[in-house]
Amino acid sequence: MSVPASELAARLSAKIDEIRPRVQLKGFRPGKVPVAHIRKMYGRSLMGEIVEAAVQETSQKTLEDKELRPAAQPTIRLEASADSVVSGEADLEFHMAVEVMPDFEPADVSGLKVERLVAQATEDEIAEALGRIAEGSKSYDPRAEGEASVKGDAVVIDFVGRIDGETFEGGSAEGQTLVLGEGRFIEGFEDQLVGVRGGDKVDVSVTFPEAYPVETLKGRPAVFEVTVREVKSATTPEIDDALAVSLGLSDLAALREAVKAQIERELGGASRQQVKRSLLDALDERHDFELPPMMVKAEFDQIWAQLEQEKAGGRLSEEDKDKSDEELRGEYQKIAQRRVRLGLVLAEIGRRANVEITNEEVVGALRQEAARYPGQEKQVVEFYRNNPNALAQLRAPIYEEKVVDYILSRADVSERAVTREELMKEVGE
Repeated sequence: MSVPASELAARLSAKIDEIRPRVQLKGFRPGKVPVAHIRKMYGRSLMGEIVEAAVQETSQKTLEDKELRPAAQPTIRLEASADSVVSGEADLEFHMAVEVMPDFEPADVSGLKVERLVAQATEDEIAEALGRIAEGSKSYDPRAEGEASVKGDAVVIDFVGRIDGETFEGGSAEGQTLVLGEGRFIEGFEDQLVGVRGGDKVDVSVTFPEAYPVETLKGRPAVFEVTVREVKSATTPEIDDALAVSLGLSDLAALREAVKAQIERELGGASRQQVKRSLLDALDERHDFELPPMMVKAEFDQIWAQLEQEKAGGRLSEEDKDKSDEELRGEYQKIAQRRVRLGLVLAEIGRRANVEITNEEVVGALRQEAARYPGQEKQVVEFYRNNPNALAQLRAPIYEEKVVDYILSRADVSERAVTREELMKEVGE
């Protein structure tokens, strides 16, 4: 593609005429700066902007004229040097290389057969959930003077920790409440406080685990001087109307319905995950076309960067721990290819079906994202409004879910009742 130097010069003259009334320079009245002076002072920077705009306009028009759908940002290579173009000595000539979306015929979604696994909330699950709520609503009352603590009691303690006789940062506290048996402290700490009484002073010896997040404490033995202020016994409330009222509900029946609804939402979410994956598997099996290499590379690079972070943090899955980088690269390359292929398939199906995202849906997603950062909601909203790429990432999952809904509404979807365990096993795998 090319844009003659004469056209660029004409655009520059028009730009200077446009800004001249607003230019203010010392020694000249506002709006009276000579054109030649503006050209001398600002011509190069203005021409740089004009060249950049010309490349953008010309490349975009070429894509539209040739009816090309780019899969990634085009790569531009100038024929002449940028300096010679900006100085007006050469025409703007450039080559544009662009990966295009593959041309393929998506499968007929009405011919897809998908099985949805469905689980219902059972009476046992509801009872277990109510039990957990009651456990979480425990009250703690002081034991009689002289009574020793047992597992499940709460102890109020002051403590000072030392390593090699020296205190360390974060090793001391006053008025700390600790429920014995919850495992909140270092392994072995709570066990040594079973049997203590109010007013007792005990030394608790423990060793920090090798995986402790503070580097200087990993694997180090420590002694904590503990003063027991108070011992409290736990009382678990009855599962009755009073418990429901304490939680802001009218009675036990209302609490039970709320618990059942929560379980069903959880099971519904798991069922959605399972049927969506089954649908994606079916789509993946029915499509085989050449993928844009740069899209696959970008997806793989993102996956691999995340894997490297997990490896550095010691968070690799058990499945991946003993595999070589070569094995991992091979496996994750296939995953990247699958993601790109399915992304293209869903996009094409959605395009042909005129699936669109409403402004209300975007606003809702933006509110949900902002709610994750209490006190910074305004900054989060502004960030997305000022960053089109970030907003596109927010829109992408909304679009994907709408396309999945569209396909499921037309596919042959059968349902099979299963237990919670069977559903969760399928989702986990």
